Amino acid sequence: MKIAISSDHGGNNLRKEIMALLEELGINYDDFGPQSSDSVDYPDYALPVAEGVASGKYDRGILICGTGIGMSIAANKVKGIRCALVHDVFSAKATRCHNNSNMLAMGERVIGPGLAREIVQTWLSTDFEGGRHVRRVEKIAEIEND
Repeated sequence: MKIAISSDHGGNNLRKEIMALLEELGINYDDFGPQSSDSVDYPDYALPVAEGVASGKYDRGILICGTGIGMSIAANKVKGIRCALVHDVFSAKATRCHNNSNMLAMGERVIGPGLAREIVQTWLSTDFEGGRHVRRVEKIAEIEND
């Protein structure tokens, strides 16, 4: 599995925590920055990650900003992306099982590093259930093609 990860200035600290987790788990990742705590515009950091996941270069993407809202909105503008904004473990599991999410967004100002690590571990280790959920995910893809 290869992960693309990015944040804006509001998610820098949590991004570093999640990169450490990925290293502990032996998961390959590319860091799309930013490399400083200077204020940046989150769409500039969400877009390359979403495009990388949509193209198949990366299996999944993780985005972090202050709330996760802006990053998830920006990522979901890219065709083929199903970015879930998650701040609890139940939703992390459900969005993989039911929605086959390929991107995860979180807010550093909303959750702490311990919970974020647990969310990421759950999200990465949970498989899509398929079955009745395939039809629903396909309907989302149809919306993108209209």
